Amino acid sequence: MLNALTIDVEDYWSILYRDWLHVKDAIPSEAVVRNTRWFLQVLAEYNTKATFFILGEVAQCFPELIKEISRAGHEIAVHGFYHRQIFKLSRDEFKKETGDAKKLLEDLSGQEAIGHRAPAFSINKDTQWALEILAEEGFVYDSSISPMQGRRYGWPGFKKEIHRMPLTNGQSIIEVPMSTVSLGIKELGIGGGYMRHLPYFYTKWAIGHIQKKRPAIIYLHPYEIDTDIVLLKLDNFTGQGKIKAFKFHKSQMRNRQTVKGKVDKLLLDFKFSTIKSILRNF
Repeated sequence: MLNALTIDVEDYWSILYRDWLHVKDAIPSEAVVRNTRWFLQVLAEYNTKATFFILGEVAQCFPELIKEISRAGHEIAVHGFYHRQIFKLSRDEFKKETGDAKKLLEDLSGQEAIGHRAPAFSINKDTQWALEILAEEGFVYDSSISPMQGRRYGWPGFKKEIHRMPLTNGQSIIEVPMSTVSLGIKELGIGGGYMRHLPYFYTKWAIGHIQKKRPAIIYLHPYEIDTDIVLLKLDNFTGQGKIKAFKFHKSQMRNRQTVKGKVDKLLLDFKFSTIKSILRNF
């Protein structure tokens, strides 16, 4: 089974600064470039292509990185502009963010960006109106819905297969749900923090289980490999907010030293390509 490997290009503090504090001058760091280039190198070694969901602000700050990703034959897709969760945006704000990011990425990469992933998987039952705007903006597919109940995201009971969703505006869009597996009463995702926190045998078992029925859709972040611990600037946080931010920071740093080895095993054990490639047979 050919699975889809997807990489969300952002800084790990994007949620803290963009979604919690709405800090407008928190520009992407050079770490985004350094860590993304590591992924480009290891993907080249394994002759594997991936879909890169990229923030507009990353493309704005580091345009050459987008060109490098595209020249290497990977798919360029949209991850919003400022990593703001959809339920914190109006319809007009969401349309502008996605439209601006799509145009910028297409101009830099020379390829059409047909895919979208919402920051923090923030399309759910309450924000599904965003799918209508994506269809209007010319997106072929979305890959934002996680069919589970997480702490910050999820749409429990959502269909796990890739499928075309009819929309209330008369259009439709292909939904490529994130892969999850059921562990009795608990549903877990694959990749990202799950791969970082849990032993590799969980990831291997989960993908093996899923690909018996459908392609596994796996996500990673460039920052997952970054072991250079930079203390977060918590000056803007107070009280419980500072405690919450510190816990988030500690959680984000945990087990990063294991991720490079896990990525090597992942690329050795399974076959991956872009979402666009998988949809050719849809």
